[in-house]
Amino acid sequence: MNLYEYRRIRLDQRLKTAMDLRSLNQLVRQGEGERLEFKLKTNHPEKIIREIVAFANTAGGKLLVGIDDSGEVKGLKHPDGDLFVLNKAINTLCFPQIPYTVERIGVGNEKEILVYHIAHSPDKPHYVQSEDGKKIVYIRVDDRSVKASREVYQIMQRSGNHRDVKFSYGEKEQKLMQMLDKNPSVTVDSFSQLAGIPRKTASRTLVLLVLANVLEVHPGDMADQFTRVAI
Repeated sequence: MNLYEYRRIRLDQRLKTAMDLRSLNQLVRQGEGERLEFKLKTNHPEKIIREIVAFANTAGGKLLVGIDDSGEVKGLKHPDGDLFVLNKAINTLCFPQIPYTVERIGVGNEKEILVYHIAHSPDKPHYVQSEDGKKIVYIRVDDRSVKASREVYQIMQRSGNHRDVKFSYGEKEQKLMQMLDKNPSVTVDSFSQLAGIPRKTASRTLVLLVLANVLEVHPGDMADQFTRVAI
């Protein structure tokens, strides 16, 4: 048994939910959010796997296939085909491989809903391999899956290194703390401009301070916000 198979089995054991139709309806009524996404069909699996990657890179979640955006339970008439298409996309276009489990829930009229369970992954960052060979990392922001910023990608990539992160408290760090005394958060651009330093230097400084557990990063689709770690 290889490592992936072992993790898949362990995940299967953790996610045995025995979800029934009543539980499904309760879940759907919550609406889409950070850990829940609806898809009507699997017509464009290369787009759907963004949600899988984003869940694995963020806090985990559930993907429900056969539900429209309004939350209406439509169901899949040929679930075997949808299952095959999406499983193939997950297994061939997501890297590193993402463990997942799938439940099939009957909703009447010989239709089913597919419920994909994706756990928060210890192997992040996961990415999607595009047709032109680019590696695109997605994260979950509220009810959307968005491309991770350079800073968030670096933080995920380096978070697995458990060595103590050291940094020197110099002029730019002092300016940063003065900014955070006056504002609840900063962005890479605002820090760069107000501190009078290159954007690359501002980015590197903020990433290092997040890794040192001095700052927290709050990803956004327009700009990430950096705040002091709450004590």
